[in-house]
Amino acid sequence: MFGRLKTPVQARVMAPTGAPGNGKLISTPRPPEEATQSEPKPATAPDKNRLKPVDDKLEKYYALKTRIHRKLVEQLDLAAVDQQDPTIRDQIGEMILALCEKENVLLNHAERQRLVGEILDETFGLGPLEVLLKDPTISDILINGPHNCYVERKGKLEKTDVRFRDDAHLIHVIDKIVSAVGRRCDEVSPMVDARLKDGSRVNAVIPPLALDGPSVSIRRFGRDPITWDDYVRFKSCAPEMVEFFRACVIARLNILIVGGTGSGKTTLLNNMSSFIPPDDRIVTIEDAAELRLRQPHVVRLETRPPNIEGKGQITIRDLLINSLRMRPDRIVVGECRGAETLDMLQAMNTGHDGSLTTLHANSTRDAVQRVETMVMMSGFELPVRAIRQQFASAISIIVNAQRLTGGPRKITNVTEVTGMEGDVVTMQDIFAFEQLGVDSNGKAYGQIVATGLRPTFLDRLKSAGCEISTKLFERQVLMRDMDD
Repeated sequence: MFGRLKTPVQARVMAPTGAPGNGKLISTPRPPEEATQSEPKPATAPDKNRLKPVDDKLEKYYALKTRIHRKLVEQLDLAAVDQQDPTIRDQIGEMILALCEKENVLLNHAERQRLVGEILDETFGLGPLEVLLKDPTISDILINGPHNCYVERKGKLEKTDVRFRDDAHLIHVIDKIVSAVGRRCDEVSPMVDARLKDGSRVNAVIPPLALDGPSVSIRRFGRDPITWDDYVRFKSCAPEMVEFFRACVIARLNILIVGGTGSGKTTLLNNMSSFIPPDDRIVTIEDAAELRLRQPHVVRLETRPPNIEGKGQITIRDLLINSLRMRPDRIVVGECRGAETLDMLQAMNTGHDGSLTTLHANSTRDAVQRVETMVMMSGFELPVRAIRQQFASAISIIVNAQRLTGGPRKITNVTEVTGMEGDVVTMQDIFAFEQLGVDSNGKAYGQIVATGLRPTFLDRLKSAGCEISTKLFERQVLMRDMDD
């Protein structure tokens, strides 16, 4: 329904005057594809009840916005528009108001300003998504078809009044997102992972896989990244734990971060990496680039999906194997999901100390079983004992992040991998979160404690110049959050 903004419409161009309504339009034949844009075809057979707006007034508003937006695209050469010009939105806003006058419709001042804002968002941004992306309190945006949009604020989901015109409108927005990072989402590849300019993670699924219309999930990354001060302020971890993490990273211990979906693994990984010395050469490997490392010597690698012929795919494993030839001091893998886990363990065991990665697991003990399963996916028939020996010698610290009842995110366990006893990987918790209950708002609360167990690698920390008092590891309560 909306003119495609990826490919500038060359059907008409403005005369040199550039003033809205004063320039003489020069007509040229329009491409057949653009000529049929007024009748978009959904990816699957449409459900008329689902695609129809809730009332006639809204339908007329959408129709007006579509007409004005199409006329605006016809008059603009978007390739020649300098989107960095701070006055460009005001200039095009005047053009939209002039087109609105020609439509001769009854709109008050507020309605006109809303119309101008929405058309500008369609032209320069992501349409209805823009209002949500500008809200810093939103951590997740979840779109279930064109008429159902939910957001997460402070760990709780709520429905918004944001709507898309129909499936075609939403698919158009998805296409703008994924094409910006060189990916595609169509009937051949109806699922895609991408990212926004601010690093926010995007997943989209369109028909025929999504039965109720296109589905979009956006994991937001705020304009101001979460820091260790924020972790302490939100009582996600104790300040003593931050100092311990700093010492572990500087001493080049291999750290594995585990947790469920939405538990904050990537944010925690990003903050852990902030302790890496600036003179280290770091190679980061991700499916969709999200990490924001502050060091000057960083090489960022990102996977590539297959092309339309099913060829050209570059996986995390391919990048990880190649990174070993790039003389890295540290390797940071955004997430291990499959066969690359074996290569990651081997890299940690062969001179790449101080590497960091994450994986999905419900607890530190479950992490061992997850690693076993993913190593078996590599195709090598390794004995379970051999896999566990690789794990025990490679990983020094496992940090478990969880999102608890009511939404608070906590570092619930900091566990040392001490070695093997028989066929069992031995571990000990150094710090732990003890949940004491749920308050009247349905939010979990508790306390962070030092378990009383002393790490076996304290000498290694001391030799790296990061001596930590043994009193920190005595059994004690480090932080309570029962007053939240």
